[in-house]
Amino acid sequence: MTDLRGHRAAVDAFTAALRGGNVHHAWLLAGPEGVGKATFARAAAARLLAEAMTPGELAPGLAVPPDHRTATLLAAGSHPDYRELRRLPKKDKDDELARSITVDQVRALGPFLGTMPSLSPRRAIVIDAADDLERPGASNALLKSLEEPPAGTVFLLVSHAPGRLLATIRSRCRVLRFEPLGDDDMAAVLRGALSDAEPDEIASLAAAGEGSPGRALGYAGLDLGAIEQALAGIARDGDPTLTRRGALAKSLALKAAQPRYEAFLDRVPTLIARAAATRVGTDLRAALDAYDEARSVAAAARALSLDQQGTVYELAGIVARLASREGER
Repeated sequence: MTDLRGHRAAVDAFTAALRGGNVHHAWLLAGPEGVGKATFARAAAARLLAEAMTPGELAPGLAVPPDHRTATLLAAGSHPDYRELRRLPKKDKDDELARSITVDQVRALGPFLGTMPSLSPRRAIVIDAADDLERPGASNALLKSLEEPPAGTVFLLVSHAPGRLLATIRSRCRVLRFEPLGDDDMAAVLRGALSDAEPDEIASLAAAGEGSPGRALGYAGLDLGAIEQALAGIARDGDPTLTRRGALAKSLALKAAQPRYEAFLDRVPTLIARAAATRVGTDLRAALDAYDEARSVAAAARALSLDQQGTVYELAGIVARLASREGER
């Protein structure tokens, strides 16, 4: 089973419900993006279906043996009692996802929910993520199923921002909360996912992930440590000759550097926020202003496809202000 390190309370709560035979029909898995909620949802669905197929035969916990029929069917994408809703690729653009989970996708569950389960008394539906449901159509269509759930059906809704969901959806779910992982758990998850990575890269990714393995893995292979080191040097010493920001801008301007450029846009506001946390008075105010400006520039760069080299140069200049020396603007 995929690593669920750091979420013992959620695992215990769900498995206790399974053992007690009182599994709620809808679970809202709430917490920051990338911490493992979707991984948990799929593991919980697998355990639910396996337990129903072979009651009393599995070892305690959430794991399902890989040779169990449930596991093999799920791995093949052919389990008749499992469905998963997520954003689909756009037509003719396999590398780009649709903006939302559509009402048609939710309504397509109708025939599935209108028949009896095939292999056991249970059925499982994962929605990753419920935040992506098209409103109001898809949200209202899901609400109807949650209000009148077919017997044996369990919904597992992943949500990064549960406050944005319809209150009527939230009220029908049992909530499991997921927190960012601690340093040891982050490092362990990353080592398991990146067995060939050097310790320095694991440490750099763990720091950048800030408790989110999903975010950290998105930076894998991008030499994030070099970007962080360059930004830290500019923040510490400034850049009075403009050479540091110039070199950084040049290195991230190439088309092949697009993933590293995207990581750079993420990391600059975070670095400034980290610096702000150590300051007081006017220095704190200056850092907070720099943070707001950096977020604005990074957002505009993405929305408007601004020139990469110019954007990197501008953001590095904002970072240079943290050094608080004359002539660095």
